[in-house]
Amino acid sequence: MTYKLNVAGISRDLVLCPIGEDLNIGAFILFGDVELTERCAEALAKLAPEHDVLITAESKGIPLIHAMSRILGENRYVLARKSVKLYMHDVIECKTQSITTAKEQTLYINGDDAEFMRGKRVLIVDDVISTGGSLASLEKLVTMSGGTIAGKMTILAEGDACLRDDIIFLEKLPLFNGEGKPI
Repeated sequence: MTYKLNVAGISRDLVLCPIGEDLNIGAFILFGDVELTERCAEALAKLAPEHDVLITAESKGIPLIHAMSRILGENRYVLARKSVKLYMHDVIECKTQSITTAKEQTLYINGDDAEFMRGKRVLIVDDVISTGGSLASLEKLVTMSGGTIAGKMTILAEGDACLRDDIIFLEKLPLFNGEGKPI
């Protein structure tokens, strides 16, 4: 089963993936799709509020934030990692639960990145916002670092996320029942 998505002037067929007995989500994958990534980054960059720093969570947001940074002429962005790397120090962490991940995760940022965000307006960028779990963790990491939230952007607002008035998004993505019909 697939769902035809139109976003940023192009269309893609999203494979529907079961996440419950009678619930499916559309698999929106930026990895390897340069055209989709670039077009969405361009569209989001046009809508971006004033900010000093961009942040995203590992991993599907990485190509998007990289493209947005290039378009906006910004040479650095912050990445919240899913594990602590050897080069990281003075790590700040926050637990998160995502609709696409079976178990609780922890997001981490390096102390240098926390210092980089201190006192700055930080724009949170993600590929899809659904339950808002990852978004809330990113907000907490920004606040713990001494930054302020300049805005929250995503390509797709999935399910009830499209009803939120605190995010900027390009398109709605419905949830689907067991037969693949939008709900």
